[in-house]
Amino acid sequence: MAELANCAQCGRLFAKVVRSVCDVCYQEEEKMFETVYKFIRKKANREASIIEVSQATGVPEKTIIRFVREGRLRASQFPNLTFPCDSCGKQISTGRTCDDCHNQLKKELETHDRFVQKQQVNERITYYTEK
Repeated sequence: MAELANCAQCGRLFAKVVRSVCDVCYQEEEKMFETVYKFIRKKANREASIIEVSQATGVPEKTIIRFVREGRLRASQFPNLTFPCDSCGKQISTGRTCDDCHNQLKKELETHDRFVQKQQVNERITYYTEK
């Protein structure tokens, strides 16, 4: 059963089934996608960056970045469609963070896990004394 929700883009009330936006905003988004895809599908425009695509089509950069992140526009087909890493701002074509930030986060999590395990071991140690 569908639940009532406010559209994430315009705030209208709609029956949320699959998408987080209303049908009107979804149709607008699909038109923007078609505009972007038609532009970059042309051989002369395949090397365009997100900024260049945005300027040529009038579609906001955030929307184009979302299309790339969702996999609707593949970075393998359009190599210059890169966006900034959420952590450091380095240009990437997949995921949310660059390899350096990903590895740093992974190291920090491993260090935290070792610390937690060490604390748990220390809490389990029991000393017995005779009375």
